[in-house]
Amino acid sequence: MPEFGNPFSGNAFDRKLTKSELIRAIRFMISAEYEAIQLYMQLAESTDDKLAKEVLIDIADEERVHAGEFLKLLYHLDPEEEEYYKEGFEEIEEEFGEYL
Repeated sequence: MPEFGNPFSGNAFDRKLTKSELIRAIRFMISAEYEAIQLYMQLAESTDDKLAKEVLIDIADEERVHAGEFLKLLYHLDPEEEEYYKEGFEEIEEEFGEYL
């Protein structure tokens, strides 16, 4: 997220990121996308203006796509990460499959 109080926040790094730094940054970006979705949906649900509601929902949907893109990139950079998600999916299916 931008740090508007920091005049240097928009500058490029003076070095390349390590793989682990990039992975952490991608995780942060995923969380930022979900935060944006929450904000846009809250705004959409808080207005009766039809156009504003439709635009905000559309933008929230675009953020969902971005989150998916970042998640796919994260899986590429750290295949073990995907295994954790799969394990979580399997646990839910085993414990609560009757509801699915």
